[in-house]
Amino acid sequence: MRHSLQKLVAIGLLTVSGIFQFSASVPDEGMYPLSDIHLAGLKKAGLKINEQEIYSPGKVSLVDALVRVSGCSGSFVSPNGLIITNHHCAFSAVQLASSPESNYLENGFVANSLEQEIQAEGLTIRITESYEDVSEEVLAAVEHINDPIDRIEIINEKRKEIARRAVEADPSITAEVSEMFIGKSYVLFKYKTIEDVRLVYVPRQDIGEFGGDLDNWVWPRHTGDFAFLRAYVAPDGSSAKYSPDNIPFTPKRHLKVNPNGVEEDDFVFILGYPGRTFRHRPAQYLEYQEKFLLPYTSDLYNYQNEQMSLASQEDKAIELQLATRIKRNANVMKNYQGKMKGLRSIDLVATKYQEDKELENYIQSNKKLQAEYGSLMKDINSHYQEVMESAPKEMWMNNIYGGSNILRVAMQLWGFKDALASQSADRQQLVFDKNIAKVKETVQEIYKDYNKQVDINILTHMFEQALALKGTSNAIRAVSMIDAENAEDGRWIIEQTVNASRLSDPDYVLNNLLSSVEDFIHYNDDLMDFQQSLLAESQAFYSVMKRREGELNKLMADYVAVKEQFLEKNFVPDANSTLRLTYGNIKGYTPVDATYMSPITTIKGIIEKGYEGKAEYQYPESIRRAWEAKDFGKYTGKKRNDVPVNILYNMDTTGGNSGSPIMNAYGELIGVNFDRAYEATINDFAWNESYSRSIGVDIRYVLWVADKIDGAHFILDEMGI
Repeated sequence: MRHSLQKLVAIGLLTVSGIFQFSASVPDEGMYPLSDIHLAGLKKAGLKINEQEIYSPGKVSLVDALVRVSGCSGSFVSPNGLIITNHHCAFSAVQLASSPESNYLENGFVANSLEQEIQAEGLTIRITESYEDVSEEVLAAVEHINDPIDRIEIINEKRKEIARRAVEADPSITAEVSEMFIGKSYVLFKYKTIEDVRLVYVPRQDIGEFGGDLDNWVWPRHTGDFAFLRAYVAPDGSSAKYSPDNIPFTPKRHLKVNPNGVEEDDFVFILGYPGRTFRHRPAQYLEYQEKFLLPYTSDLYNYQNEQMSLASQEDKAIELQLATRIKRNANVMKNYQGKMKGLRSIDLVATKYQEDKELENYIQSNKKLQAEYGSLMKDINSHYQEVMESAPKEMWMNNIYGGSNILRVAMQLWGFKDALASQSADRQQLVFDKNIAKVKETVQEIYKDYNKQVDINILTHMFEQALALKGTSNAIRAVSMIDAENAEDGRWIIEQTVNASRLSDPDYVLNNLLSSVEDFIHYNDDLMDFQQSLLAESQAFYSVMKRREGELNKLMADYVAVKEQFLEKNFVPDANSTLRLTYGNIKGYTPVDATYMSPITTIKGIIEKGYEGKAEYQYPESIRRAWEAKDFGKYTGKKRNDVPVNILYNMDTTGGNSGSPIMNAYGELIGVNFDRAYEATINDFAWNESYSRSIGVDIRYVLWVADKIDGAHFILDEMGI
């Protein structure tokens, strides 16, 4: 039985974690934490520098050039705080800086001097300073705790306490305790945070987004998904909010850019901040994803985007306002559709059930394991039965506030109002004055992409979903109590409620309602009432969810522990937005029978796609002129008289790796990661060398566009090209 499971792992049908078989052509699955990169077999795979040059505790190394750009990755490429990341990672900041008159999204942005650089609103930079395993302290706090809610609350509070202590000892840092294995291991990460980030150079949209959603998660790809930012600090070197007095940050290390790029089969590696993977979960978790979370979210985001696209058709200002929200939705939607396809195409749920069955047999065959883990698989199954029974309500509850801006405004205001009501009359003004600036900032942020008609349409859609749950165990009481029997009633009620609410007027809320504690305390309407009843119901529901989280915390710790014994190996922990390394080769693949996808695309492919006449394949005329004139400069590949655009490789990446630097065997920057092939969207659940491919923009295309198309020569000079 054990032999059959190991055989499944070997042939790639079952990929719960890395098998340490190091080879330049078939890298191990895994996003290695800094502490584990000595286990990755990098030298044997093709690394030409010492591993200590990548990471060496207490010494300056390549990891010191890495940054987290909000939810993405990036890297310093000059001693003056210049950062390269993805166009889509800077997208929201470019959108906020744009207007119909100065449309930087459409036309791009080039600052030819420090004085011309503009604020990248909403972006922050994080640099990993150090890490420390604190598992023993965290788990000691719950050693004798059996109640699942108490367990998860104590763990979370202990994590916060450890982070607080770190910040108190060094106020110049921020700190987080990250869970590496659920319920099993915890690491304290210390970060330097930079709040003043500025736009330096962003290519125009038909370069940075070439192919649009049509090519998203697709190979072959021809997208110039890059952008340059700069980190600024106060004159004394401390982190500071945006100010004209701030100066460029000087990093400990920056990457050397190699303009010669790479060729097929070359060794490459990535450092970055991958978001979340879920490879160490049981079969039921994947079944829940396949049946509930993935299809529900895909359908909902599709509906939301349809409504936002309709609102954007005739108004450029609305189009800019909603651009980031539409782009994020579309990205998630296509990713989830790819995951659903991947789960079904390799029948991963059935494979996982077979694996778990063999694990159960292994437990029951050993008296010692039986005593410790005898009910484990049964308990896991019971847990997920409960999860799946309430999944329709969970899906709705988890998305109602994310889908409606005005409901989120109502939630923020009601929370502030409730806090004021708990104060004595003589203290209300004091509390109001102390908190009003933060409340206004939060509410103003929500209003940035608020459109009343879009909100009404999305709320109506979700109201209809809630009506369909009426009379079931998943009924939404806050909706069931409203006198509405059908979709027509629901639309009328939503329209009346939103139109009658003064919260639909941002100017009134920010400049009138929130200017007087007296007016604010006495304000109420039907929307606020609905929000209050919905929030009360959701809080009760989330207490149930917290109990489940506490149960799962212990179950998954045991599941991983016994599985490691079964497979006689240690797992690489799931990605969790902490700094990781992955490696591989520039390599094509065969997604379908009789089709081989080469791993390097060129400008010729841009021209060929342009012949199709699709809006997504429009590109600047200057690219055609330069290509026809063979004006490639020194940026051509060794084997072709053309400029490489995108590259494909078999590294292990996921969301959060966007913007990660792709480095060659000498630790030099040769590209920037930005996507995965459609078949690799399943990477969050499983990795396989045959189909897991990631996509990056070749540094030669970045340099060529900067040089020949946008005239951003200062970028080349600053990077020493």
